[in-house]
Amino acid sequence: MAACAAWAARGGHRAVVVFDGRAPEREPDETCEVVGTGGESADDWIARRAGALDGDSFWLVTSDRELRDRAGASAAEITGGGRFLSLLGLR
Repeated sequence: MAACAAWAARGGHRAVVVFDGRAPEREPDETCEVVGTGGESADDWIARRAGALDGDSFWLVTSDRELRDRAGASAAEITGGGRFLSLLGLR
């Protein structure tokens, strides 16, 4: 999460990292929110949230083609996990 928070801070972004079920415990951070979806799948949460953004600019980071189809229609940028790791300097 630290690398994601650093990336968000450098670019003036706010990242949201979504986990199926329970999110890992971590200190609150204004640049990188960690969300656990409880009983909802992470893909369903992301698709629902992307639909609610309606006009807000967001990036979708996923390597899942189905999720790209469901949630990426209004994304400003869609990138795969591997490319995002490179942007974070982790690859």
